[in-house]
Amino acid sequence: MEKKKLLLHSCCAPCSSGVLEELNKNYEITVLFYNPNIFPKEEYDLRRDEQIKFIQKLKPEVEVDFKELNYNPEEYYEFVLGFENEPEGGARCKRCYELRLDMAGKYAKENNFDLFTTTLSVSPYKNANYLNELGLEISSKYGVEYLISDFKKKDGYLKSIQNSKKYGLYRQKYCGCEFSKR
Repeated sequence: MEKKKLLLHSCCAPCSSGVLEELNKNYEITVLFYNPNIFPKEEYDLRRDEQIKFIQKLKPEVEVDFKELNYNPEEYYEFVLGFENEPEGGARCKRCYELRLDMAGKYAKENNFDLFTTTLSVSPYKNANYLNELGLEISSKYGVEYLISDFKKKDGYLKSIQNSKKYGLYRQKYCGCEFSKR
C-alpha cells in the first residue's frame, strides 16, 4: 500500500524528532521549514541547519524530504502588528501559528500533498486544541486534509528531549520571535 504524502511544518529539529519517527510509519513525509518569526537571522539559520542535519541523521531508516521557504521576517511583523505586547501564548502567538499553518496548507495544496500538520503541538506551551481548530479551518480553505494531532501526548515532549540528547541537537531556550526571547 502506498503511503499518503504528508507535509509536516516544523519549527525546529527537537520538536520534529519524535514526530518524524512516529509519522514515518504511516506517511511519506516532507518537512516544511517556514518560520519567518524566528529572530535573529543567526538563530533562524541555526535552527534550519539543525533540522537538515537531523533529517540526514535519520536516513536511511527514516526517509524524509526537506523544503525551506524564504525567510521573510517582515511578513511576520506585518501579521502580528498591534499584538507585539501580548503575553507569551496569547493573541500574538495565535497569529503566528495562523501565518505558518496557512502557508503550510497553501503549500500542501499547490504541491499535491494528501495532508498537512505541524510539530507545534509537541510543546507543552502550545494549545493543541487551538492548533487543530486552526488546521481544520485552513484545511477547508485549501481543500487539503489536516492531520489532527497532539504530539505531546504519549511522552512526545519527553521524546523530543531524549532525542535532542541522543542526536546532539541544539535545543533553543525560547520559542523563536524577538518577543518570546525577551
